[in-house]
Amino acid sequence: MQPNKPLEGHTYLLRIEGYSSDGAGVARLDGMVVFVQGGVRGELCQVRLTHVGRSALWGVVREITEPSPARITPDCPYYDRCGGCAFRHITYAEELEAKRTRVEDCLRRLGGADIHVTEILGAARPDRYRNKAQFPVAPGPRIGFYQSRTHKVVDVRDCLLQSQAASRLRGAVKEWMMQYSIPAYNEKARTGLVRHVYVRTNRRGESLCCLLVNGVGVPRESELVHVLRAAEPGLVGIVLGVNKSHTNVILGDSYRTLWGQDFLSDTLCGSDFRLSVPSFYQVNPDQTEVLYGKAVELAQLTGTETVLDLYCGIGTISLVMARQAGMVWGAEVVPQAVDDAIQNARRSGIENARFLCADAGEAARQLAREGVRPDVICVDPPRKGLAEDVVATIAQMAPQRVVYVSCDPATLGRDVKRFAALGYKLDTATAVDLFPRTVHVETAARLVRDGL
Repeated sequence: MQPNKPLEGHTYLLRIEGYSSDGAGVARLDGMVVFVQGGVRGELCQVRLTHVGRSALWGVVREITEPSPARITPDCPYYDRCGGCAFRHITYAEELEAKRTRVEDCLRRLGGADIHVTEILGAARPDRYRNKAQFPVAPGPRIGFYQSRTHKVVDVRDCLLQSQAASRLRGAVKEWMMQYSIPAYNEKARTGLVRHVYVRTNRRGESLCCLLVNGVGVPRESELVHVLRAAEPGLVGIVLGVNKSHTNVILGDSYRTLWGQDFLSDTLCGSDFRLSVPSFYQVNPDQTEVLYGKAVELAQLTGTETVLDLYCGIGTISLVMARQAGMVWGAEVVPQAVDDAIQNARRSGIENARFLCADAGEAARQLAREGVRPDVICVDPPRKGLAEDVVATIAQMAPQRVVYVSCDPATLGRDVKRFAALGYKLDTATAVDLFPRTVHVETAARLVRDGL
């Protein structure tokens, strides 16, 4: 007799075993994986199935039969609607364990590495840590964040991940729009004006606000400047960004300063950085220093090594390593970021760092042709990880150590397996929580050449 198949809309008693990569609880029913929204590891729950797929099921918690001590009441009124946070219903200790387990699982299951990730470096301040806010704007006006897996904007008055300055400036823009009937951008109709409110802050309490618009200007500019300056005493500049594209791209093609300056200065790992609106910069400076400190530790620098830093951005890791290495070469494909890296090195008095504009693979090949033989190669790629040819080129350069800073455990695991096939073995990895309350986790890992 064929067993009864799980049915959508029906409720089942399930034990939550762990967490998925997007923060859902994971359970099993008749041999199938069930992704349970709001599930907490160890709990016995009544779960109503919301979708039945071929190989997996999805559901929501209806009733908790055996609660977990790790479950807490979310402290954000928008948590059930906003897609920004995934872990406000569990303790921070439980969140850290979920992230540590995920990194270890990806390295062992996808990377084939015989390794235990025994350490995750948590944040001393798991809230109010972001130094950059990007608030989408929708008709209403609604200014906040996208609901999970949608393009519906949830109107969020105050986000607990963002600085209070960002929330005040967001509120001031909404006040200005309502008072002067300034239209929000309509994504479907491709009409309207205001698309995003963008705020950068630094450790000194200063902020820079940029309004991204579907046009070359806005009405009532002087009133906008007045309301923003009145809302935030630490404001040092107001910028207008032009974005008339019909895409999901946030930043503009050109910028115009409405008041004050068009940049913000900040200090990270002892180096000074000048940040324009489009500059890439880590959003959690405290934990970035922890992450980069771990990367430098893994590099085992003695002051004489040649280091190649691929995906160097504006030079953050390069400048940290330059203080402990003989020579550092940084490579980045974005021209503006390379210019920023050069200026940041100059401002910080770093003379043993050079930067070139090229993608990672071409930069490595070019330096190899010029006779550069790095002792250490550091990579900090985007979420998609390293291209296969980049892995091959790194192996051909034969560094003693590869320090891999990863923002996606799955692609890190894949790349660890590729490196292993070329003679590089993973010997240590540490998880770092750069983005508390979200599903994201960073890893600092070291691969060493066989025989060393």
